[in-house]
Amino acid sequence: MLNHALKEWAVICQALAEGRQALILRKGGIAEPSGEFQVHRTRFWLFPTYVHQQREGLQERAWPLLDQVQAGQPPAGVVRLTHFAEVDGIYRVRALPPVLLLSHLHLWSQDAVAQRFAYRVPELYVLPVRVWRAAQAHEIPDTAYYQGCRSWVDLDSALPTDGATPVLPAEALEDLHRQLDLLLQPTALA
Repeated sequence: MLNHALKEWAVICQALAEGRQALILRKGGIAEPSGEFQVHRTRFWLFPTYVHQQREGLQERAWPLLDQVQAGQPPAGVVRLTHFAEVDGIYRVRALPPVLLLSHLHLWSQDAVAQRFAYRVPELYVLPVRVWRAAQAHEIPDTAYYQGCRSWVDLDSALPTDGATPVLPAEALEDLHRQLDLLLQPTALA
């Protein structure tokens, strides 16, 4: 059972769900309680958002996936949760060049990454994650509580995770860590 969720662009949630990427880049939302992003939970539902995602914020190779995600958007007032993730490391990066070298590992555009990095304090969190496909999709009401520019939300009730299957094999995550360790310095899990 799991009742925590991380809000992320729906197109990125889909990329994670399909194994096209296995990391999350976070700066934090405007409404973060402490003013900056923190890893409050290391296991959470991927909560797809549609408000801020934009074609210009993605690499061109992600545009067809964006079109697919927008076409499959659930009806207004509904949030569809299909995957959850486990943080497998935390990299707090305080220099932009190493982050820009990760572009082959994610779908955000270089400009979007640079803008996120520069917002408020120049830094970015890189979170390698192991993503799991839930045994069944969960549709929940999109309440006013879930709105706003913040990263974390607690769901009204815990949702079952039994029977979930990993999107990528463990070997793929080990390879991701090797690549990240070449460029970034990991910090301990929060």
